[in-house]
Amino acid sequence: MYQSGYEQYKMQSVNTMTRSEMLLLLYDELIKRLTRAQIALDDKNYALFDKSVQRSREIVQYLKKTLNMEYKISYELRRMYEFFLFEISRLQAGRNGAVVDELKPLVIELRDAFKEASKSTNL
Repeated sequence: MYQSGYEQYKMQSVNTMTRSEMLLLLYDELIKRLTRAQIALDDKNYALFDKSVQRSREIVQYLKKTLNMEYKISYELRRMYEFFLFEISRLQAGRNGAVVDELKPLVIELRDAFKEASKSTNL
């Protein structure tokens, strides 16, 4: 019973979010998954590492897929997302935590830029 109520609450929360809130939520989830991948790598938990890296890839692919190419900034964002995907592939192939150390600040910076932009617009 409680699980069903929680699922309904989650669905209602998602359905009432603005586009800006959803975008920030995706970035937060990406940061969380990259952090989880780094911790799993340190703990030599390769199953969790692979799962976290795969989820990170899926989030970036979704962000890239949903770009509105009518805006000039979307071309720059697409290039950034392609770079993120390249780095995520490097992370998975080499199981090198240093890649997360390089990638995560870029994701955080982009997230913060969107957060600031959302304050000045009502998206």
